[in-house]
Formats: sequence, C-alpha cells, structure tokens
Amino acid sequence: MKQQISMNINQYQSIPINIYKYPLISIFFICIISINSYISIGFSYAQTDSITKNKLVKYSPEFQFKEGIYISFEQVKYNSPVPKPKIDTHIPQNDFDYFSNLISEEKIFFYDDFGIKQEVLSKNIWGYSKNGTLFINYNDEFNRIPVVGSICHFVANVTVYQDRFFDPYDNPYNYSMRLPTYAYDELRQYILDFETGKVMDYNIHNLSTIFMRDTELYDEYNDLKKRKKKQLMFFYLRRFNEKNLLYLPVN
Repeated sequence: MKQQISMNINQYQSIPINIYKYPLISIFFICIISINSYISIGFSYAQTDSITKNKLVKYSPEFQFKEGIYISFEQVKYNSPVPKPKIDTHIPQNDFDYFSNLISEEKIFFYDDFGIKQEVLSKNIWGYSKNGTLFINYNDEFNRIPVVGSICHFVANVTVYQDRFFDPYDNPYNYSMRLPTYAYDELRQYILDFETGKVMDYNIHNLSTIFMRDTELYDEYNDLKKRKKKQLMFFYLRRFNEKNLLYLPVN
C-alpha cells in the first residue's frame, strides 16, 4: 500500500500545475506530499529507533524475552511483542492460563503503537512469550523452544496419514483391498534459523546448510562419516551457537 501511495504521489508531482490559477488544487497536492513524507520518515524512524534505544546483549539461559504475543518473527528479533496491557480481552492479566486461553479464541484484538485497534487470527500469530520463554506456533500447536541461539531447537507434533492395505497373499480372493486411511501424531524435531526465521526439519542436510556460515566448523563437520554426523548433530549445533553468538535487544 505504501509503495502504491508513493507511485501515485510521483505521478502527481509530474503534473504541471499553475499555482496562481489553481491555488486550492496546489495546496491539496502539497498536503498529500507532506503527509506521505511524514509517514515514510515515521516508519523508518520507528524501525531504527526500536534498535538504537534497545541495548543489544549476548543471549544466555538467563535472558528473558518480553512477555506478550509475537505477531511476526521480526518482533521476536527485536524482542518487541504486543504486551498484555495492549491486548483487548476479557481474560485477567494475572490468569495463570492467560496465553492458553487467549490463543484458544479465534481472533486476538490489540492496540498498535498509534493506539488503533487491530485484530489478528490466533492461528496466524508467530507465537508468544510466557515468563521469558518463547513458544512458537507450528503445526497448529504452540510449542516451547527450550534451546535458543543462532540455531534454535524444539519439538512439535505432526499428524501423519497412512494408507492400509490387505496383504494379497492373505486375501482368499487374491486381490489387494484398500482399508480406510488412519492418522496418528508423531513427535518430531525442528530447528529455527534465527537469521532468517525459517523453520526446518532437524537433519544433517539442514544443519550443514547453516554451518556453511562458519567455514571452519562446516569443514570439520563435513569430514565426519555419515553415522558420526548423525550422532553428533546436537553437539555441533551447540558448538555453532557458542561460536556464533546471538545478540538480542533489551529495554
């Protein structure tokens, strides 16, 4: 929308207007251009101001993420969620199950930095922080992230669907008969790349791709046999985080 407004303004700026013949029209266009410039500067200032005002600190297990809901991953990187006081809900802020009850609602209503009431589908938010701990919305569940760093690690349930068939050798009519598909939940491991915000399966390939940012570590890991690579996945994940520290802003 912002880009579209800028394009329209540029078009207006190219229109030759006789300010003496049409003074009211000229004032109108000048006002639009001024408002557009103010909005652009405001957005740029808000983004840089949020970084400059917040001191960056090295992440440690004692680090506390600010409590609230994170609409996007950018808010996680800036440690800038929508706090409880800005969320419009009937749920008391001191309710122990505040976030569980909040995300059970279809929509979440909140006030932005301009005091304008906004809404978002609960299923579309990135996650939330409770007591300083991150919970990520993945596979339609909110899962705790116990390992935070340049590479985060967490587990989540995934629904697996499987087809079933009669064994033709056990079938007296000697043909395969398909049974109804059944589903079950399976606990799987995932990683979150804190540089990009991308969530990936926890496997050798995905870890190696991130390790490429650290040539020394990547070469060391790549020289291992396949079995050793699998056995030492978590060990090298930890080493990567120790060598490539994560810095986050605090107020």
